[in-house]
Amino acid sequence: MRFDLSRFVQSGKRLLEQGKQHMLTSLQVPRRHAQTSRNFILSESFRQFFTPANLRSLFAKKNIHHLFTAGKQQVVVVREMHRAGHLHPRYLPRLLAGTTRKNRIISSAALFFAVCAFGAAAVAPLAPDASDMPVHTVTQDIQLPTLAEQIASLDVEKHFFMREDRVRLGDTLGTLLTRLGVEDAAATSFIKSDGTARAILQLRAGKMIQAKTDESGQLYWLSMSAADGKEIIVTRTDSGFTASDVAADLERRVEMRSGTINSSLFAATDAAHIPDAVTGKFVDMFSTEIDFRVDLRRGDRFNLVYETYWQNGTYVRPGRILAAEFVNAGRSHQAIWFDNDTSEQGGGYYTFDGKALKKAFLKSPLEFTRVSSGFGSRVHPISGKIKQHKGIDFAAPTGTPIRAAADGVIDFSGWKGGYGNFVTIRHWNPYATSYGHMSRIAPGMKRGTKVRQGDVIGYVGTTGFSTGPHLHYEFLVNNVHQNPRNMDAPTARPLSGEELQRFHLAAADMEHRFALMNPAAIKVAAR
Repeated sequence: MRFDLSRFVQSGKRLLEQGKQHMLTSLQVPRRHAQTSRNFILSESFRQFFTPANLRSLFAKKNIHHLFTAGKQQVVVVREMHRAGHLHPRYLPRLLAGTTRKNRIISSAALFFAVCAFGAAAVAPLAPDASDMPVHTVTQDIQLPTLAEQIASLDVEKHFFMREDRVRLGDTLGTLLTRLGVEDAAATSFIKSDGTARAILQLRAGKMIQAKTDESGQLYWLSMSAADGKEIIVTRTDSGFTASDVAADLERRVEMRSGTINSSLFAATDAAHIPDAVTGKFVDMFSTEIDFRVDLRRGDRFNLVYETYWQNGTYVRPGRILAAEFVNAGRSHQAIWFDNDTSEQGGGYYTFDGKALKKAFLKSPLEFTRVSSGFGSRVHPISGKIKQHKGIDFAAPTGTPIRAAADGVIDFSGWKGGYGNFVTIRHWNPYATSYGHMSRIAPGMKRGTKVRQGDVIGYVGTTGFSTGPHLHYEFLVNNVHQNPRNMDAPTARPLSGEELQRFHLAAADMEHRFALMNPAAIKVAAR
Protein backbone atom coordinates (compact mmCIF):
# COMPACT_ATOMS: atom_id res chain seq x y z
CA MET A 1 0.00 0.00 0.00
CA ARG A 2 1.02 3.64 -0.59
CA PHE A 3 2.02 5.76 2.41
CA ASP A 4 -0.46 8.69 2.87
CA LEU A 5 2.03 11.45 3.67
CA SER A 6 -0.48 14.36 3.57
CA ARG A 7 -2.72 12.71 6.15
CA PHE A 8 0.24 12.06 8.41
CA VAL A 9 1.42 15.67 8.19
CA GLN A 10 -2.00 17.20 8.85
CA SER A 11 -2.65 14.94 11.83
CA GLY A 12 0.62 15.86 13.49
CA LYS A 13 0.56 19.56 12.68
CA ARG A 14 -1.22 20.55 15.87
CA LEU A 15 1.18 18.85 18.27
CA LEU A 16 4.20 20.09 16.37
CA GLU A 17 2.98 23.68 16.64
CA GLN A 18 2.58 23.26 20.40
CA GLY A 19 6.14 22.23 20.82
CA LYS A 20 7.58 24.72 18.39
CA GLN A 21 8.20 27.46 20.93
CA HIS A 22 9.80 25.00 23.33
CA MET A 23 12.17 23.76 20.65
CA LEU A 24 13.21 27.28 19.57
CA THR A 25 13.79 28.30 23.19
CA SER A 26 15.97 25.24 23.66
CA LEU A 27 18.23 26.35 20.84
CA GLN A 28 18.84 29.70 22.52
CA VAL A 29 19.82 28.29 25.94
CA PRO A 30 23.49 28.91 26.85
CA ARG A 31 25.88 26.09 25.95
CA ARG A 32 26.51 25.05 29.57
CA HIS A 33 22.73 24.53 30.12
CA ALA A 34 21.84 23.42 26.59
CA GLN A 35 21.97 19.67 27.10
CA THR A 36 19.76 19.57 30.20
CA SER A 37 17.14 22.01 28.80
CA ARG A 38 16.96 20.28 25.44
CA ASN A 39 16.54 16.89 27.03
CA PHE A 40 13.64 18.19 29.16
CA ILE A 41 11.88 19.95 26.26
CA LEU A 42 12.27 16.95 23.96
CA SER A 43 10.92 14.57 26.57
CA GLU A 44 7.87 16.84 27.12
CA SER A 45 7.26 17.08 23.41
CA PHE A 46 7.45 13.28 22.95
CA ARG A 47 5.17 12.76 25.97
CA GLN A 48 2.48 15.06 24.50
CA PHE A 49 2.93 13.75 20.96
CA PHE A 50 2.92 9.99 21.54
CA THR A 51 -0.33 9.52 23.49
CA PRO A 52 -2.45 6.41 22.83
CA ALA A 53 -5.07 8.45 20.95
CA ASN A 54 -2.52 10.18 18.75
CA LEU A 55 -0.78 6.94 17.94
CA ARG A 56 -4.03 5.27 16.86
CA SER A 57 -4.94 8.17 14.60
CA LEU A 58 -1.50 8.88 13.18
CA PHE A 59 -0.12 5.41 12.51
CA ALA A 60 -1.88 2.64 10.71
CA LYS A 61 -0.05 -0.60 9.96
CA LYS A 62 0.72 0.52 6.44
CA ASN A 63 2.26 3.79 7.64
CA ILE A 64 4.42 2.05 10.25
CA HIS A 65 5.72 -0.35 7.57
CA HIS A 66 6.74 2.56 5.32
CA LEU A 67 8.34 4.39 8.25
CA PHE A 68 10.50 1.41 9.11
CA THR A 69 11.58 1.00 5.48
CA ALA A 70 12.42 4.67 5.05
CA GLY A 71 14.31 4.87 8.32
CA LYS A 72 16.32 1.75 7.60
CA GLN A 73 17.42 2.99 4.19
CA GLN A 74 18.41 6.43 5.55
CA VAL A 75 20.43 4.94 8.43
CA VAL A 76 22.27 2.56 6.07
CA VAL A 77 23.20 5.38 3.65
CA VAL A 78 24.48 7.66 6.41
CA ARG A 79 26.45 4.81 8.01
CA GLU A 80 28.22 3.95 4.76
CA MET A 81 29.12 7.65 4.20
CA HIS A 82 30.55 7.84 7.67
CA ARG A 83 32.65 4.67 7.20
CA ALA A 84 34.02 5.95 3.90
CA GLY A 85 35.24 9.13 5.62
CA HIS A 86 33.00 11.42 3.58
CA LEU A 87 30.94 12.65 6.55
CA HIS A 88 31.93 14.68 9.61
CA PRO A 89 30.30 13.45 12.89
CA ARG A 90 28.72 16.87 13.53
CA TYR A 91 26.51 16.46 10.44
CA LEU A 92 25.15 13.02 11.38
CA PRO A 93 22.06 14.29 13.28
CA ARG A 94 21.20 16.66 10.42
CA LEU A 95 21.37 13.95 7.76
CA LEU A 96 19.46 11.44 9.88
CA ALA A 97 16.67 13.94 10.63
CA GLY A 98 16.50 15.50 7.13
CA THR A 99 16.73 19.08 5.91
CA THR A 100 13.02 19.82 5.33
CA ARG A 101 10.12 19.77 7.73
CA LYS A 102 8.46 16.89 5.94
CA ASN A 103 11.62 14.76 6.01
CA ARG A 104 12.23 15.50 9.70
CA ILE A 105 8.76 14.22 10.62
CA ILE A 106 9.27 10.95 8.74
CA SER A 107 12.85 10.47 9.95
CA SER A 108 12.08 11.12 13.61
CA ALA A 109 9.19 8.67 13.68
CA ALA A 110 11.11 6.01 11.74
CA LEU A 111 14.17 6.25 13.99
CA PHE A 112 11.98 6.12 17.08
CA PHE A 113 10.34 2.88 15.99
CA ALA A 114 13.70 1.41 15.00
CA VAL A 115 15.08 2.11 18.49
CA CYS A 116 11.97 0.61 20.05
CA ALA A 117 12.37 -2.54 17.91
CA PHE A 118 16.04 -3.00 18.93
CA GLY A 119 15.16 -2.42 22.57
CA ALA A 120 12.42 -5.00 22.45
CA ALA A 121 14.80 -7.54 20.95
CA ALA A 122 17.39 -6.81 23.65
CA VAL A 123 14.99 -7.39 26.55
CA ALA A 124 13.11 -10.30 25.00
CA PRO A 125 13.10 -13.34 27.27
CA LEU A 126 15.70 -16.00 26.47
CA ALA A 127 15.16 -19.75 26.39
CA PRO A 128 14.46 -21.26 29.81
CA ASP A 129 17.43 -22.50 31.84
CA ALA A 130 17.83 -26.27 31.65
CA SER A 131 18.34 -26.45 35.42
CA ASP A 132 14.85 -24.99 35.96
CA MET A 133 13.10 -27.53 33.75
CA PRO A 134 11.25 -30.39 35.46
CA VAL A 135 13.04 -33.75 35.63
CA HIS A 136 11.20 -37.07 35.65
CA THR A 137 12.86 -40.40 36.47
CA VAL A 138 11.68 -43.43 34.50
CA THR A 139 12.44 -46.88 35.86
CA GLN A 140 12.09 -49.97 33.68
CA ASP A 141 13.09 -53.56 34.36
CA ILE A 142 15.25 -55.16 31.63
CA GLN A 143 15.42 -58.90 31.41
CA LEU A 144 19.09 -59.95 30.93
CA PRO A 145 20.05 -63.40 29.70
CA THR A 146 21.62 -65.68 32.24
CA LEU A 147 25.26 -66.74 32.05
CA ALA A 148 24.23 -70.21 30.89
CA GLU A 149 22.16 -68.73 28.09
CA GLN A 150 25.05 -66.54 26.96
CA ILE A 151 27.44 -69.51 26.88
CA ALA A 152 24.90 -71.55 24.95
CA SER A 153 24.53 -68.82 22.32
CA LEU A 154 28.31 -68.68 21.90
CA ASP A 155 28.40 -72.43 21.33
CA VAL A 156 25.81 -72.13 18.58
CA GLU A 157 27.64 -69.34 16.70
CA LYS A 158 30.61 -70.23 14.45
CA HIS A 159 33.78 -68.28 15.19
CA PHE A 160 36.60 -67.48 12.78
CA PHE A 161 40.17 -66.41 13.41
CA MET A 162 42.50 -64.33 11.20
CA ARG A 163 46.23 -64.86 11.57
CA GLU A 164 49.20 -63.29 9.76
CA ASP A 165 52.84 -64.31 9.68
CA ARG A 166 56.01 -64.05 7.59
CA VAL A 167 57.88 -66.90 5.96
CA ARG A 168 61.05 -67.74 7.87
CA LEU A 169 64.26 -69.37 6.74
CA GLY A 170 63.87 -73.16 6.73
CA ASP A 171 60.06 -73.04 6.73
CA THR A 172 58.07 -75.84 5.11
CA LEU A 173 54.40 -75.72 4.19
CA GLY A 174 53.58 -77.76 7.29
CA THR A 175 55.46 -75.56 9.77
CA LEU A 176 54.03 -72.40 8.19
CA LEU A 177 50.42 -73.65 8.33
CA THR A 178 50.90 -74.80 11.92
CA ARG A 179 51.93 -71.28 12.98
CA LEU A 180 48.84 -69.95 11.23
CA GLY A 181 46.62 -72.35 13.21
CA VAL A 182 45.68 -74.47 10.17
CA GLU A 183 44.99 -78.16 10.88
CA ASP A 184 43.38 -79.19 7.62
CA ALA A 185 44.75 -82.15 5.65
CA ALA A 186 42.42 -81.45 2.71
CA ALA A 187 43.74 -77.88 2.41
CA THR A 188 47.36 -79.06 2.54
CA SER A 189 46.72 -81.66 -0.16
CA PHE A 190 45.00 -79.07 -2.38
CA ILE A 191 47.89 -76.59 -2.11
CA LYS A 192 50.38 -79.27 -3.12
CA SER A 193 48.35 -80.56 -6.08
CA ASP A 194 46.69 -77.49 -7.61
CA GLY A 195 48.66 -75.76 -10.38
CA THR A 196 47.91 -72.23 -9.15
CA ALA A 197 48.09 -72.88 -5.40
CA ARG A 198 51.42 -74.70 -5.80
CA ALA A 199 53.11 -71.28 -6.10
CA ILE A 200 52.67 -70.99 -2.32
CA LEU A 201 55.32 -73.69 -1.97
CA GLN A 202 57.94 -71.15 -3.11
CA LEU A 203 58.54 -70.10 0.47
CA ARG A 204 60.84 -67.12 0.20
CA ALA A 205 61.83 -65.69 3.55
CA GLY A 206 60.08 -62.44 4.38
CA LYS A 207 56.89 -63.02 2.39
CA MET A 208 53.65 -62.23 4.18
CA ILE A 209 50.92 -64.88 4.41
CA GLN A 210 47.42 -64.61 5.92
CA ALA A 211 44.93 -67.32 6.84
CA LYS A 212 41.34 -67.52 8.08
CA THR A 213 40.35 -70.58 10.11
CA ASP A 214 37.59 -71.74 12.43
CA GLU A 215 38.06 -72.93 16.01
CA SER A 216 38.85 -76.47 14.84
CA GLY A 217 41.64 -75.32 12.48
CA GLN A 218 39.78 -75.79 9.20
CA LEU A 219 41.08 -73.43 6.51
CA TYR A 220 38.53 -71.07 4.92
CA TRP A 221 40.77 -68.55 3.21
CA LEU A 222 44.52 -68.12 2.60
CA SER A 223 46.44 -65.36 0.82
CA MET A 224 50.12 -65.06 -0.04
CA SER A 225 52.07 -62.60 -2.18
CA ALA A 226 53.70 -64.19 -5.23
CA ALA A 227 56.19 -63.03 -7.84
CA ASP A 228 55.50 -60.25 -10.34
CA GLY A 229 53.16 -58.40 -8.00
CA LYS A 230 50.53 -61.14 -7.92
CA GLU A 231 48.63 -62.60 -4.99
CA ILE A 232 47.70 -66.29 -4.60
CA ILE A 233 44.32 -66.76 -2.88
CA VAL A 234 42.92 -70.13 -1.74
CA THR A 235 39.22 -70.17 -0.76
CA ARG A 236 37.03 -72.92 0.68
CA THR A 237 33.75 -73.54 -1.16
CA ASP A 238 30.88 -76.01 -0.70
CA SER A 239 32.54 -78.36 -3.17
CA GLY A 240 36.12 -78.05 -1.90
CA PHE A 241 38.81 -75.42 -2.57
CA THR A 242 39.54 -72.97 -5.37
CA ALA A 243 42.76 -71.08 -6.12
CA SER A 244 43.29 -67.88 -8.08
CA ASP A 245 46.12 -65.48 -8.76
CA VAL A 246 45.11 -61.82 -8.91
CA ALA A 247 47.02 -58.62 -9.42
CA ALA A 248 47.98 -57.34 -6.00
CA ASP A 249 47.33 -53.79 -4.88
CA LEU A 250 50.92 -52.58 -4.76
CA GLU A 251 52.14 -49.55 -2.88
CA ARG A 252 54.55 -47.32 -4.82
CA ARG A 253 57.40 -45.71 -2.91
CA VAL A 254 60.12 -43.32 -4.04
CA GLU A 255 63.50 -44.00 -2.44
CA MET A 256 66.67 -41.91 -2.41
CA ARG A 257 70.07 -43.60 -1.97
CA SER A 258 73.66 -42.43 -2.24
CA GLY A 259 77.08 -43.97 -1.85
CA THR A 260 80.81 -43.78 -2.51
CA ILE A 261 82.87 -46.32 -4.45
CA ASN A 262 85.76 -47.80 -2.48
CA SER A 263 86.27 -51.11 -4.28
CA SER A 264 83.54 -51.80 -6.87
CA LEU A 265 80.20 -50.38 -7.97
CA PHE A 266 78.17 -53.37 -6.77
CA ALA A 267 79.90 -53.34 -3.38
CA ALA A 268 78.97 -49.67 -2.99
CA THR A 269 75.34 -50.19 -4.06
CA ASP A 270 75.02 -53.19 -1.73
CA ALA A 271 76.25 -51.05 1.15
CA ALA A 272 73.61 -48.45 0.21
CA HIS A 273 70.89 -51.20 0.17
CA ILE A 274 70.16 -50.69 -3.53
CA PRO A 275 68.71 -53.76 -5.32
CA ASP A 276 70.94 -55.33 -7.96
CA ALA A 277 68.23 -54.80 -10.59
CA VAL A 278 68.36 -51.04 -9.96
CA THR A 279 72.16 -51.10 -10.18
CA GLY A 280 71.92 -52.81 -13.56
CA LYS A 281 69.55 -50.13 -14.82
CA PHE A 282 71.90 -47.48 -13.44
CA VAL A 283 74.76 -48.93 -15.49
CA ASP A 284 72.57 -49.01 -18.61
CA MET A 285 71.65 -45.34 -18.15
CA PHE A 286 75.23 -44.14 -18.32
CA SER A 287 76.61 -46.86 -20.59
CA THR A 288 77.00 -44.35 -23.43
CA GLU A 289 78.83 -41.90 -21.14
CA ILE A 290 80.93 -44.11 -18.85
CA ASP A 291 82.76 -47.34 -19.46
CA PHE A 292 82.22 -49.06 -16.10
CA ARG A 293 84.94 -51.59 -16.90
CA VAL A 294 87.84 -49.12 -16.86
CA ASP A 295 86.54 -45.63 -15.92
CA LEU A 296 85.67 -46.18 -12.24
CA ARG A 297 87.84 -44.43 -9.63
CA ARG A 298 88.05 -44.80 -5.88
CA GLY A 299 86.02 -41.99 -4.33
CA ASP A 300 83.49 -41.74 -7.17
CA ARG A 301 80.02 -40.90 -5.82
CA PHE A 302 76.47 -41.66 -6.94
CA ASN A 303 72.95 -40.50 -6.05
CA LEU A 304 69.87 -42.47 -7.03
CA VAL A 305 66.13 -41.70 -6.93
CA TYR A 306 64.08 -44.75 -7.90
CA GLU A 307 60.70 -46.46 -7.46
CA THR A 308 59.99 -49.57 -5.41
CA TYR A 309 56.72 -51.51 -5.10
CA TRP A 310 55.51 -53.09 -1.87
CA GLN A 311 52.68 -55.40 -0.88
CA ASN A 312 51.46 -55.51 2.72
CA GLY A 313 54.76 -54.07 3.89
CA THR A 314 56.81 -56.58 1.88
CA TYR A 315 59.17 -55.51 -0.89
CA VAL A 316 57.99 -56.92 -4.24
CA ARG A 317 60.08 -55.43 -7.04
CA PRO A 318 61.95 -52.30 -8.13
CA GLY A 319 60.47 -49.78 -10.50
CA ARG A 320 61.94 -47.18 -12.78
CA ILE A 321 64.95 -45.01 -11.94
CA LEU A 322 63.54 -41.49 -11.77
CA ALA A 323 66.87 -39.66 -11.59
CA ALA A 324 70.53 -40.54 -11.18
CA GLU A 325 73.83 -38.76 -10.68
CA PHE A 326 77.31 -40.22 -10.95
CA VAL A 327 80.44 -38.22 -10.18
CA ASN A 328 83.28 -39.93 -12.01
CA ALA A 329 86.82 -38.53 -11.62
CA GLY A 330 85.34 -35.20 -10.53
CA ARG A 331 82.98 -34.94 -13.50
CA SER A 332 79.25 -35.08 -12.79
CA HIS A 333 76.91 -37.12 -15.02
CA GLN A 334 73.19 -36.53 -14.38
CA ALA A 335 70.04 -37.99 -15.88
CA ILE A 336 66.31 -37.74 -15.25
CA TRP A 337 63.43 -39.79 -16.61
CA PHE A 338 60.90 -37.75 -18.58
CA ASP A 339 57.55 -39.09 -19.85
CA ASN A 340 57.39 -38.40 -23.56
CA ASP A 341 54.50 -39.67 -25.67
CA THR A 342 56.47 -39.26 -28.88
CA SER A 343 58.94 -42.04 -28.00
CA GLU A 344 58.22 -45.76 -28.36
CA GLN A 345 59.12 -46.40 -24.71
CA GLY A 346 56.79 -43.65 -23.48
CA GLY A 347 59.74 -41.57 -22.31
CA GLY A 348 63.48 -41.51 -21.90
CA TYR A 349 66.44 -40.21 -19.93
CA TYR A 350 67.71 -36.70 -20.45
CA THR A 351 70.36 -34.47 -19.00
CA PHE A 352 69.16 -31.56 -16.85
CA ASP A 353 69.38 -29.18 -19.82
CA GLY A 354 66.98 -31.31 -21.89
CA LYS A 355 69.46 -33.23 -24.07
CA ALA A 356 68.89 -36.94 -24.66
CA LEU A 357 71.22 -39.07 -22.56
CA LYS A 358 71.05 -42.03 -24.89
CA LYS A 359 73.68 -41.87 -27.62
CA ALA A 360 73.61 -43.68 -30.90
CA PHE A 361 76.14 -46.37 -29.84
CA LEU A 362 77.09 -48.00 -26.57
CA LYS A 363 80.68 -47.55 -25.48
CA SER A 364 80.85 -51.27 -24.80
CA PRO A 365 78.56 -54.18 -25.83
CA LEU A 366 79.38 -55.87 -22.50
CA GLU A 367 78.44 -54.48 -19.09
CA PHE A 368 81.54 -55.53 -17.15
CA THR A 369 84.71 -56.83 -18.73
CA ARG A 370 88.23 -55.79 -19.70
CA VAL A 371 89.95 -55.10 -23.00
CA SER A 372 92.29 -57.99 -23.76
CA SER A 373 93.39 -56.79 -27.20
CA GLY A 374 93.09 -53.35 -28.75
CA PHE A 375 92.58 -52.06 -32.26
CA GLY A 376 95.59 -52.05 -34.65
CA SER A 377 98.66 -54.16 -35.43
CA ARG A 378 99.47 -57.06 -33.11
CA VAL A 379 101.07 -60.48 -32.97
CA HIS A 380 98.36 -63.01 -33.67
CA PRO A 381 98.08 -65.35 -30.65
CA ILE A 382 97.68 -68.45 -32.83
CA SER A 383 99.76 -67.86 -36.01
CA GLY A 384 102.43 -65.76 -34.25
CA LYS A 385 102.53 -63.32 -37.19
CA ILE A 386 101.98 -59.57 -37.05
CA LYS A 387 98.55 -58.86 -38.39
CA GLN A 388 96.10 -55.98 -38.37
CA HIS A 389 93.52 -56.44 -35.62
CA LYS A 390 90.36 -54.84 -37.01
CA GLY A 391 88.42 -54.72 -33.79
CA ILE A 392 88.62 -54.86 -29.98
CA ASP A 393 88.64 -58.02 -27.86
CA PHE A 394 86.73 -57.94 -24.55
CA ALA A 395 87.65 -60.73 -22.14
CA ALA A 396 84.67 -62.01 -20.13
CA PRO A 397 83.38 -65.29 -18.69
CA THR A 398 81.59 -67.68 -21.00
CA GLY A 399 77.86 -66.91 -21.11
CA THR A 400 78.15 -63.16 -20.47
CA PRO A 401 75.31 -61.45 -22.40
CA ILE A 402 76.32 -59.45 -25.48
CA ARG A 403 74.20 -56.37 -26.22
CA ALA A 404 73.45 -54.66 -29.53
CA ALA A 405 75.45 -51.43 -29.65
CA ALA A 406 72.65 -49.53 -31.43
CA ASP A 407 69.28 -49.90 -33.14
CA GLY A 408 69.43 -51.75 -36.44
CA VAL A 409 68.66 -54.88 -38.46
CA ILE A 410 70.64 -58.14 -38.33
CA ASP A 411 72.48 -58.53 -41.63
CA PHE A 412 74.29 -61.80 -40.83
CA SER A 413 73.80 -64.46 -38.18
CA GLY A 414 75.66 -67.79 -38.13
CA TRP A 415 79.07 -69.44 -38.37
CA LYS A 416 81.86 -67.47 -40.06
CA GLY A 417 85.17 -69.31 -40.24
CA GLY A 418 87.71 -68.21 -37.60
CA TYR A 419 85.17 -65.86 -36.01
CA GLY A 420 82.99 -68.80 -34.92
CA ASN A 421 79.40 -67.79 -34.14
CA PHE A 422 79.14 -64.36 -35.70
CA VAL A 423 76.50 -61.59 -35.92
CA THR A 424 76.55 -58.40 -38.00
CA ILE A 425 74.06 -55.58 -37.40
CA ARG A 426 73.43 -53.00 -40.10
CA HIS A 427 72.54 -49.64 -38.53
CA TRP A 428 71.54 -46.49 -40.42
CA ASN A 429 73.99 -45.52 -43.11
CA PRO A 430 76.93 -45.69 -42.98
CA TYR A 431 77.35 -47.65 -39.72
CA ALA A 432 77.57 -51.40 -38.95
CA THR A 433 78.85 -53.50 -36.02
CA SER A 434 80.01 -57.14 -35.80
CA TYR A 435 80.31 -59.60 -32.90
CA GLY A 436 82.41 -62.78 -33.00
CA HIS A 437 83.46 -65.92 -31.04
CA MET A 438 80.01 -66.24 -29.39
CA SER A 439 79.29 -69.40 -27.43
CA ARG A 440 75.77 -69.21 -28.88
CA ILE A 441 73.52 -66.75 -30.66
CA ALA A 442 70.41 -65.58 -28.77
CA PRO A 443 67.09 -67.13 -29.89
CA GLY A 444 65.30 -65.27 -32.67
CA MET A 445 68.38 -63.36 -33.83
CA LYS A 446 68.11 -64.23 -37.50
CA ARG A 447 68.85 -62.25 -40.65
CA GLY A 448 66.30 -59.43 -41.05
CA THR A 449 65.38 -59.24 -37.33
CA LYS A 450 65.09 -55.71 -35.98
CA VAL A 451 66.96 -55.05 -32.74
CA ARG A 452 67.09 -52.12 -30.35
CA GLN A 453 70.07 -50.77 -28.49
CA GLY A 454 70.80 -53.00 -25.49
CA ASP A 455 68.98 -56.11 -26.77
CA VAL A 456 70.85 -59.34 -26.02
CA ILE A 457 72.00 -60.84 -29.34
CA GLY A 458 74.29 -63.60 -28.03
CA TYR A 459 76.67 -64.78 -25.30
CA VAL A 460 80.43 -64.69 -24.84
CA GLY A 461 82.30 -67.82 -25.86
CA THR A 462 85.48 -69.09 -27.48
CA THR A 463 84.29 -70.52 -30.81
CA GLY A 464 86.45 -70.28 -33.96
CA PHE A 465 90.13 -69.33 -33.74
CA SER A 466 90.25 -68.32 -30.10
CA THR A 467 92.53 -68.98 -27.14
CA GLY A 468 89.94 -68.14 -24.45
CA PRO A 469 86.43 -66.78 -23.87
CA HIS A 470 86.11 -63.25 -25.19
CA LEU A 471 84.09 -61.05 -27.55
CA HIS A 472 85.60 -59.79 -30.78
CA TYR A 473 83.83 -56.46 -31.55
CA GLU A 474 84.14 -54.54 -34.84
CA PHE A 475 82.86 -51.09 -35.83
CA LEU A 476 82.51 -50.23 -39.53
CA VAL A 477 81.86 -46.92 -41.30
CA ASN A 478 81.12 -47.31 -45.05
CA ASN A 479 82.39 -50.90 -44.71
CA VAL A 480 85.77 -49.65 -43.41
CA HIS A 481 86.87 -50.84 -39.95
CA GLN A 482 87.32 -48.10 -37.37
CA ASN A 483 88.49 -48.01 -33.76
CA PRO A 484 85.24 -48.15 -31.69
CA ARG A 485 86.84 -46.27 -28.81
CA ASN A 486 87.58 -43.23 -30.99
CA MET A 487 84.08 -42.87 -32.46
CA ASP A 488 81.97 -39.90 -31.32
CA ALA A 489 78.46 -40.88 -32.40
CA PRO A 490 75.60 -38.35 -32.29
CA THR A 491 72.89 -38.31 -29.62
CA ALA A 492 69.12 -38.51 -30.08
CA ARG A 493 66.89 -35.47 -30.68
CA PRO A 494 66.88 -33.01 -27.72
CA LEU A 495 63.69 -31.64 -26.16
CA SER A 496 62.31 -28.31 -27.30
CA GLY A 497 59.28 -26.03 -27.04
CA GLU A 498 56.42 -27.22 -24.84
CA GLU A 499 58.20 -30.48 -24.00
CA LEU A 500 61.19 -28.55 -22.66
CA GLN A 501 58.97 -26.41 -20.40
CA ARG A 502 57.33 -29.49 -18.88
CA PHE A 503 60.74 -31.08 -18.50
CA HIS A 504 62.13 -28.15 -16.47
CA LEU A 505 59.24 -28.48 -13.99
CA ALA A 506 60.05 -32.17 -13.44
CA ALA A 507 63.79 -31.52 -13.27
CA ALA A 508 63.43 -28.90 -10.51
CA ASP A 509 62.12 -31.52 -8.05
CA MET A 510 64.98 -33.93 -8.79
CA GLU A 511 67.59 -31.20 -8.45
CA HIS A 512 66.22 -30.49 -4.98
CA ARG A 513 66.52 -34.20 -4.08
CA PHE A 514 70.11 -34.31 -5.30
CA ALA A 515 70.88 -31.26 -3.18
CA LEU A 516 69.58 -33.09 -0.11
CA MET A 517 71.88 -36.05 -0.83
CA ASN A 518 74.90 -33.87 -1.55
CA PRO A 519 77.48 -34.30 1.26
CA ALA A 520 78.23 -30.55 1.26
CA ALA A 521 74.54 -29.76 1.76
CA ILE A 522 74.30 -32.31 4.60
CA LYS A 523 77.25 -30.70 6.42
CA VAL A 524 75.69 -27.25 6.13
CA ALA A 525 72.36 -28.54 7.43
CA ALA A 526 74.06 -30.20 10.42
CA ARG A 527 75.61 -26.96 11.65
